[in-house]
Amino acid sequence: MVSLFVNFYKLIAAVAYGVRTDGEFRVLVLSLLLFLGGGTFFYRNAEGWAMLDALYFCVMTMSTIGYGDLVPTSPVSKAFTIVFSMLSIGCFAAVVSKVVKIILVRREDRIGHIADRT
Repeated sequence: MVSLFVNFYKLIAAVAYGVRTDGEFRVLVLSLLLFLGGGTFFYRNAEGWAMLDALYFCVMTMSTIGYGDLVPTSPVSKAFTIVFSMLSIGCFAAVVSKVVKIILVRREDRIGHIADRT
């Protein structure tokens, strides 16, 4: 359980570092938040889902988990989901890729500083 919290802290630290130092990362995170907000708003209005259900569906779709417990029913919602998934999956993958890159670069920097001391 401790390792879960340690890794969660490292993830939050990497995201905070990326937001502070990397303009491209800021744009990607903003895009991801816009996808989440826009998708949540759409599904809340078009499908009548609760806010949390709509957000949950957006996260499950963009992370490609897709449990299938919530399903769009109208043709407009299905068409929106097709476009939403194609765009948001790419954005989600780009954010995850950037976070991994930030973590690796920070680790290399720490290893380099340790090597410089010896």
